[in-house]
Parts: sequence; structure tokens; C-alpha cells
Amino acid sequence: MNIWIITIAVMVLSFIIQQTLNSRFAKYSKVPSPQGITGAEAARLMLRRNGIDNVSVECIPGKLTDHFNPQTMTINLSESVYNSPSIAALAVACHETGHAIQHAEGYAPLRLRSALVPVVNFANNTVQWVLLAGVLLINISPALLYLGIALFAMTTLFSFVTLPVEINASVRAVKWLEGTGLVDDRTAPMAADALKWAAYTYVVAALGSLATLIYYISIASDRR
Repeated sequence: MNIWIITIAVMVLSFIIQQTLNSRFAKYSKVPSPQGITGAEAARLMLRRNGIDNVSVECIPGKLTDHFNPQTMTINLSESVYNSPSIAALAVACHETGHAIQHAEGYAPLRLRSALVPVVNFANNTVQWVLLAGVLLINISPALLYLGIALFAMTTLFSFVTLPVEINASVRAVKWLEGTGLVDDRTAPMAADALKWAAYTYVVAALGSLATLIYYISIASDRR
């Protein structure tokens, strides 16, 4: 019963955070940056100032699809970020550029997360089926449930390793924006606020994954 209460609480909290995030980004997307530069221009400038010349900035379709791809060495910005001179666009663009800088510096949590990607991709493709079979066949083959728990534990670990990576990228973004004067005393808190709510989504995802992991562990424990 306690696990279900935690799970429902995490779901409600996730919904509230997502709605608040959308609201904040909609609000700050209407606030122009003091220098009038776009997200793409800010990302390229941040790369140059940090001595990175092997990363390109590209425009991709979608909303909040922004990401740094270390395989192609590209910062991919959604159209509303790439072309927009808003505070929200600058915050997102510089956050993704923060990931590129992490990659260039060999930031330890990012290296760990990258190392986990192949294992987590495999786990994501199989874990639900393994857990389902493990629960249904728990009295016949309990090892199957333990295997599912181990696979799910990898995805939970990945969620928690992601937290310092995302938070650090946001800290880098806000610090750089303030240091270069691309935001002022009025708009700097807006950029920080937008990235703060984006970070909360990763926190809730990690907590939700942990709650689910505990749930399956409790099933295995009850069986024993």
C-alpha cells in the first residue's frame, strides 16, 4: 500500500511539474533577450568562447526536442529555440551547449552515463517483458523476476546518474549567460527558473523509477 501511495504521489508531482514547466517556457518565450541574439547564435558563441570548434549547431523539428548528440557532435535545437531571441531559447540553447562542454572536458558523470547507454538501451527493450514473466512465473522460476529487477535497477541507476549531468549543464548555462551579459538583472532569474523546472522533471523521473524498483523488490521479498 505504501508503494502505491508513493507511486501515485510521484505521478501527481510529475504532472504538476510538467504543467509548470510548460507554463514557464511559454512565459519566458515571450521575453526578448537583452542583446537580441537567437538560441543558435548564443550556442555558437558559447562554443567559441570555450574553445570548441568541432561541434555544429543544427535546427530540428519538434518542441523541446533539444539535445546534444556526442556521436554526430551536434547541438540540435528545436525550431522555437534555434530561431528565437527569447530568454527561454537562450536558456535551452546554452544548457545543451553545456553538455557539449562537459563532453569536451570529460566530465565524469557524463562519461558514466555514456558508458551505461548500451546496457540501458538493452534493459529498456526487455525489462517490462522480463518483469511481467517474472511476476507471472514467480513460483516456477523466481530467478526470472530477479533478472528483471537487475535490469530495472540499471535504468534506475541511469536516472540518478543523469541528475548531476543535467544540473551541471544548467549551472554552466546560467553562469555563462550572466558572465557574458546576454542576460541582465531582470532576465537572469528567468533563465535560471526555466532550467530549474526542467531539472525537476529529471528528479521526479528518478524518484518514480526508484519507487517502481522498490515495488518489484517487495514482490520478490514477499515471495521469499
